Amino acid sequence: MVDRLGRLGIEGLVCIGGDGTLNGMQALSQSLPVVLAPKTIDNDLGLNYREEPNEYERREVDGGRGYVYWKRPARAFALEEMINYVTPGYATAVYVSAYGVQRIRTTAESHRRIAIVEVMGRDCGMIALGTAYGQPDVILPPEVPFDPDRLAERVQGLLDTQKHAVIVVSEGLVDTFGHVLGDVKASTDPAGNVVYTGAAEAVKRLLADRIGDEYFRRSRRNDSADAAIFVRKVGHTQRGGRPIQFDRFYASQLGGKAVELLAQGYYDCVATLQYCDRGFALDEIPSNQLLDRWGKIHARPMSPTFYDAERYQPSALGVEYLHSIFENALGADDTESIRGLFDTGHLTRPYYSVNVDIAKRIRRLDGSGLPVA
Repeated sequence: MVDRLGRLGIEGLVCIGGDGTLNGMQALSQSLPVVLAPKTIDNDLGLNYREEPNEYERREVDGGRGYVYWKRPARAFALEEMINYVTPGYATAVYVSAYGVQRIRTTAESHRRIAIVEVMGRDCGMIALGTAYGQPDVILPPEVPFDPDRLAERVQGLLDTQKHAVIVVSEGLVDTFGHVLGDVKASTDPAGNVVYTGAAEAVKRLLADRIGDEYFRRSRRNDSADAAIFVRKVGHTQRGGRPIQFDRFYASQLGGKAVELLAQGYYDCVATLQYCDRGFALDEIPSNQLLDRWGKIHARPMSPTFYDAERYQPSALGVEYLHSIFENALGADDTESIRGLFDTGHLTRPYYSVNVDIAKRIRRLDGSGLPVA
């Protein structure tokens, strides 16, 4: 990559992404100026407080094939301490997910069923926390292990009072033993992350076993627990389409900040968005300050202080955090854009991909560095 960038005459690089991109950027930073502009729906790039990287421990995997990392219990912190308060992409993912939860409730309520909605986030529960705007009855993030028996008791209480329930789970959900609830495939995604599948299905099985078929037959709501509980994944819907105003604005700001950092001679640095005086400000942090003692950058977890495990809802601090982001997250043109959906031209014009134009501009080089004819 360094050789090819040199032949193209590129003197500096702005990388756009999350913690995986930042880890990959470290090698490049040894050879040319590189700056990261944050972008990830998971909202897991940064630190809850500055000394957080020092709280990680690790042990070698049996057979010497890498390491397993874990984090010591976190301390309490003020929101102003957070490094890179929120990443572009998160607000839109929450907007789509919370809206999806609202729409799913119609079916759950009218059919008297239990709906389990799975959202993305991997090992970070920030998106799940944000779905509180859609008013789910229960939110289960991966940072706080849950007790299946207590959850079943809570859900049955909801069924007794409102005849239905809506539960949001994050894909990296764990139980009280620290086991990932969803199946973990040996394969990895394009970013090298282990693929999680089936967290919502696992919760469905746990609830079906504990509540049992007889409860639903006796209440004349369904023939079986399996029929009464349904699962839906928001999936890639939450990471696609037109971003809302918050993401459009701050992605542009952070991109501009990244270019300024390169122009000012900064190397291996991250443009950040900080929270202060009830507003947002641009800043930067050297990548070294995100490294643990072994040189690895970890995804930022959702702080357990953002979550009330007794209520299965955001805590007071979690509500304050979400409010600071979403109070003015939508603009007038976020609703205006919907008006173009039923444009008659969509029926007669094929979709034109930007990739067509990019392909026309790509410059391909042979081994000597000369353009290929």
